[in-house]
Amino acid sequence: MKASVFVGVSVDGFMARLDGALDFLPAGGGEPHGYDQFMASVDALVIGRGTYETVLGFDGWPYGDKPVFVLSTRELAAPPAGAVLEHLRGTPKEIVSRLSARNFKHAYVDGGVTVQGFLREGLIQRLIVTRVPVLIGTGIPLFGPLPRDIALKHVTTRSYASGLVQSEYEVIGAAP
Repeated sequence: MKASVFVGVSVDGFMARLDGALDFLPAGGGEPHGYDQFMASVDALVIGRGTYETVLGFDGWPYGDKPVFVLSTRELAAPPAGAVLEHLRGTPKEIVSRLSARNFKHAYVDGGVTVQGFLREGLIQRLIVTRVPVLIGTGIPLFGPLPRDIALKHVTTRSYASGLVQSEYEVIGAAP
């Protein structure tokens, strides 16, 4: 199973404020920057509990009828009506194995701790990072400590009129 990350970060590398707030990200309905095409390419999402709790505060469920797997060792708040949601526990390798056995082909991995865990275990094949032209000073970093360097191959970089700069990378040596 292929696993990819599509994330917006401040120029100083934070994907959310310390309280999980995403208020520095551009509001929905802005200029297209590939998110819809990316979402069309995935057949499942794997997110952490913190990301799930943040998404519950949105006006609507942003994932439509795509299956969402929430990783947490704790109980979860009830999902909104219409959400296709499953609570999972396990290591990133166990999660990938379970989803592969269920014939999922491409997962969108989101959430700081979740992304970091999948990266550490070599399970992310593609990173799409969109830098938002703002410095927030502190927050939840996209990347945390790593046991080794993770080599990336630059695929492309796009810039947008709003100031967004999006870079796409392949992770060298990631598990297929």
